[in-house]
Amino acid sequence: MSQEQVNHIAFIPDGNRRWAKKHGLDVLRGHERGIDRMGDVLKWCRDAGIKTVSFWAFSTENFNRDKEEVEGLFVAFEVRLAKIMKEAEFERHQVRVRFVGERERFPKKIQMGMKKIEDDTKKYDKYFLNMFIGYGGRPELVDAAKKLAKDFASNPQKITEAEFEKRLWSAGVPDPELIVRTSGEMRLSGFLPFQSTYSELYFCQKLWPEFEQADFESALQEFSNRKRRWGK
Repeated sequence: MSQEQVNHIAFIPDGNRRWAKKHGLDVLRGHERGIDRMGDVLKWCRDAGIKTVSFWAFSTENFNRDKEEVEGLFVAFEVRLAKIMKEAEFERHQVRVRFVGERERFPKKIQMGMKKIEDDTKKYDKYFLNMFIGYGGRPELVDAAKKLAKDFASNPQKITEAEFEKRLWSAGVPDPELIVRTSGEMRLSGFLPFQSTYSELYFCQKLWPEFEQADFESALQEFSNRKRRWGK
């Protein structure tokens, strides 16, 4: 049995577009349903005593999708995330929210909204929610490498893992013990390449909007049955 609790669980919520197609709906409806599902999952995590939750809400590759779909996604984030933020009762549950990624690529209104949420919740420290938005693992590593090259130009031998971590977009976010991906795809697709080195991976066949509490509990049970060796 695992000797550890899940303190940080991260989700790759895949399958929104396929769910919409499956039900004969517009792609945007799938994204809206997927965002709503995040709100449900947050409640399940809190009930399970998991302190830190991360969602890969929008990848850097998503910017390359059809312009109309991307613009629709921006609207969905603005409307649906505001709904989640309200219903999640961050003040009541003392949840600190962070948005991790290339935020400058989003419309100004959304950037301002993200900053306001971070400012309003920065004093909380009971639970932590990280929204990886405009995030890509390779761009994050390249950006960190550029910062290291500048900061340690004359002393590269002083570069350590700790110094590298400080320059990641996710600096300060603990590595996830468990990463869950839905839709049956069995890969990380560039999610947290540095931070996931010893994360346990769980792949669920269901599309993200179909992900239920029983599936969440199955992931936790699977984690508890694994023996983590940390490379030993």
